[in-house]
Amino acid sequence: MDAFSISRVNKNGCSILYLNGFLDAHTAPELENELEKLIAEERFNIIVNFKDLTYISSAGLGVFMGYIENIRDNQGDIKMCSMSPKIFRVFDLLGFPTLYDIVQEEDRAIELFYKPEQK
Repeated sequence: MDAFSISRVNKNGCSILYLNGFLDAHTAPELENELEKLIAEERFNIIVNFKDLTYISSAGLGVFMGYIENIRDNQGDIKMCSMSPKIFRVFDLLGFPTLYDIVQEEDRAIELFYKPEQK
C-alpha cells in the first residue's frame, strides 16, 4: 500500500492540495486537518490535484462532502483536477461531477474561479 501525503502550494489566489498515495479511513484525517487549516486561514478557493493519488475510499470521498458547505458558505469552492480514469470513475459513480467542477488541467481549475461561466 502506498503511503499518503499532502503538499500545498498557493497560486493565483488559490490553495492547491496535491494528494499522493492512498486516501482511506486511516489517512482521511490528514486531509481533514489540511482543509481545516485552509478554512482557519480563510483560504476558500481550493483546488485538489489528484495526479499522484492511486486509491480513494468512501472515507476519502466523505471528507469533501464534509467541508464543501462551509467552504461555499464563505464564497469559496473546491475544484478537482488531474484524476486518473480509475479515480474519476469512483467520483463519477457517486455523482460528484454534478456537485463539483472536475477538470483535467490544474490551470483550468484555477481559471474556473475567475471565469466560472466558461465551463
